[in-house]
Amino acid sequence: MGARRTTRRLLHRVGGHKRVRADLERRPVVVDCALYDKGVRRPGEVALDEALDAAEAGAGTFVWIGLHAPRTEDLAEIATAFDLHPLAVEDAVNAHQRPKLEHYDDTLFLVLKTIVYVEHDALTATSEVVDTGEIMVFAGEKFVVVVRHGSAPPLTELRRSLEADPEMLARGPAAVVHAIADRVVDDYLRVSDKIDEDFEKLEEDVFSTRRTNDAESIYQLKRELIEFKRAVLPLGRPLEQLMGGGLPGMDGDFDAYLRDVADHLAQVRERLASHAELLDGILSASHAQVTVQQNTDMRKIASIAAILAVPTLLVGIYGMNFDHMPELQWTYGYPAVLAGMVTISVLMFRAFRRNGWL
Repeated sequence: MGARRTTRRLLHRVGGHKRVRADLERRPVVVDCALYDKGVRRPGEVALDEALDAAEAGAGTFVWIGLHAPRTEDLAEIATAFDLHPLAVEDAVNAHQRPKLEHYDDTLFLVLKTIVYVEHDALTATSEVVDTGEIMVFAGEKFVVVVRHGSAPPLTELRRSLEADPEMLARGPAAVVHAIADRVVDDYLRVSDKIDEDFEKLEEDVFSTRRTNDAESIYQLKRELIEFKRAVLPLGRPLEQLMGGGLPGMDGDFDAYLRDVADHLAQVRERLASHAELLDGILSASHAQVTVQQNTDMRKIASIAAILAVPTLLVGIYGMNFDHMPELQWTYGYPAVLAGMVTISVLMFRAFRRNGWL
């Protein structure tokens, strides 16, 4: 559907371009609205009505609108203007979607899960390691509408980076979709590097000589990794669909850029698989450490009991009330028995210590 007919429909349904412009200006959910002509941003502020008309007039023009946590009424005017499908609009407002790619006529709807690493002093049973957000992208031949939810980082820096490369941005909405997907997957790699540091600290705690119970921390990290996997694993299929020509206006050599993103995603998936195996190994090692500590404790208790059994035995024999006991009339009998008990106990202690039981 042409942009001219889209503009007429917007005029009919919401009462004219001035109303749309006023609504967008007073709502902070609209982060940016820009028109790009052959990869170069038009200077100054661009109102939505002017951007649509200009995008229709030029062969190499498109509109890029950024939104943050919009409500239904915030997205209604834009949805009407660009003929966005109601189901996709509902997903973009409610969020909490799996990574996916859908096509509605000439419009692409891509959902990406973002991951942010949460800094923490130490890994505990309640530590939050990763935080997830969402980025939804509507892309057509003449427009890109990006919706962010939750902890999804701002795309201001990404927009500036693309604006500094007019040759890439001249490829249109396909360049924007690729750049967003590439940034999200690169963030996965950075978060994975941070989680590697958590693993190193956890291994140090498990194999340290200090008596610690790390099972709760291990299970907490395992839960956080599961949340990470839910963002990463379903993204493979949407990227395959994009490489199959799913981007609006995508030329033949654009597959190479998407393959690079898919390769980075494969690296993240391999790391997550390695993390899962390593975490299982650390958990098994932690359980083994606890078992070893318990065995050590039992050996110590048994050794102490054996040492105490000797004087108990001697005292029991010495305290028996027989009439004919030679040592009863011996002046040094009592101190001699005490000295014998101490000597035997010391010898047993040294023997147990030498064998590693104490």
